[in-house]
Amino acid sequence: MSKKTKAFLYNLLGFTLFYVVTYFTVMSFGVLQGLWIAFASFITSTLLAPKFQVVKSNEGDKLFMKWVFVKGLREIN
Repeated sequence: MSKKTKAFLYNLLGFTLFYVVTYFTVMSFGVLQGLWIAFASFITSTLLAPKFQVVKSNEGDKLFMKWVFVKGLREIN
């Protein structure tokens, strides 16, 4: 599996996890109704989910992660 595919899957998994958790939390405890629940979950997930990106270097492709809760960039093997 290529590093670009891993980055895509990690981004998808991270976003989906945050989306589902925030969706049910807002639906259960929030005052929003209808499409606003999905919209609020989307915005929250976009801001909180970790971002993965592949960078080409002299040593080959490297996978990096950036996240709000972690300072700086982290290299993922």
